[in-house]
Amino acid sequence: MLVKRALDLLAAMVGLVVLSPVLLLLAILIRIKMPGGPVIFSQKRVGKNGKLFTMLKFRTMSVDHNGNSISIKGESRITPLGRVLRKYKLDELPGILNILIGDMSFVGPRPDVPGYADKLTGQDRRLLGIRPGLTGPATLKYADEEDLLSDQEDPVRFNDEIIYPDKVRINLNYIDHWSLLLDFKIIILTLLGKKMTEPWAR
Repeated sequence: MLVKRALDLLAAMVGLVVLSPVLLLLAILIRIKMPGGPVIFSQKRVGKNGKLFTMLKFRTMSVDHNGNSISIKGESRITPLGRVLRKYKLDELPGILNILIGDMSFVGPRPDVPGYADKLTGQDRRLLGIRPGLTGPATLKYADEEDLLSDQEDPVRFNDEIIYPDKVRINLNYIDHWSLLLDFKIIILTLLGKKMTEPWAR
């Protein structure tokens, strides 16, 4: 895992330099198109060893909303610009800063809000033994999660009873099959916008 962290650090430094014009442009667009609120959305998430950290994303929602912790496609709280940012995962770019300072990795289980992480018991708590990721195997399977939830009569219940347990299963398999080659494969699939259930499968 020391090699994984070293590669994360190197890639984060290079990424911030290369993507700095894009980050600046997106920040300006958010300030113009979504006035009255911050450019960056920050939220407490559960990281390695259960330690809370502040995850950074570009803001995609209106300021005066009282939404759930899960997002559903077509919600009024998500702005038009926010929908574009989410579609192309551009809202995740500030997370490179989280990787740089060591809160996250490029690949790993997505960091949960405290309420969900508290549900982990037994062997499932192995998920807290590694850094959460900007992308990961469960991200690949549920790339259309917002669409899926929008089709449900009770999105929160469907997430809690179906999607979340499946994400835990997938992420545990990721830990058991981890390799640098697997991380590289997941990154490529994410960049290509590919959906894949078991990225470690040959």
